[in-house]
Amino acid sequence: MDLKINRLQHIGLPVSNLQASQAFYEKLGFESAMRATFDHEGGQGQVAMLKRGDIIMELYQMPEPELSRVKQRSDGHIDHIAFDVDDIEETYALLKSEGFTIVEAQPMFLNFWERGCRFFNMLGPDGERLEFCQIL
Repeated sequence: MDLKINRLQHIGLPVSNLQASQAFYEKLGFESAMRATFDHEGGQGQVAMLKRGDIIMELYQMPEPELSRVKQRSDGHIDHIAFDVDDIEETYALLKSEGFTIVEAQPMFLNFWERGCRFFNMLGPDGERLEFCQIL
């Protein structure tokens, strides 16, 4: 299989208070790269991408009722690992043809970054979520 992954793109972290979490990571030297909102099951969530060197942290606050579940966690939670790819359609087709468990029926679009991004997720052997993402 000739899967082309450029690098680890970002680490996604669901948070209970986006502003407080962003301030925490900014104290560690991360800087805001972008902020956006997204729709999720009838509600609106918020996301902040923070950068420090080549490291990107995605902090996102889900709308209710998911937000209440995040607040109940006592030990935090890393939601997904994202890999940067050049061609999301090619990557999707390759992984699907190899029989991997892909979550979405097709690559999805989010209005993140300057021109948006397209992504999909697949599941690892323990249910971990691996995202493949192309910034447009």
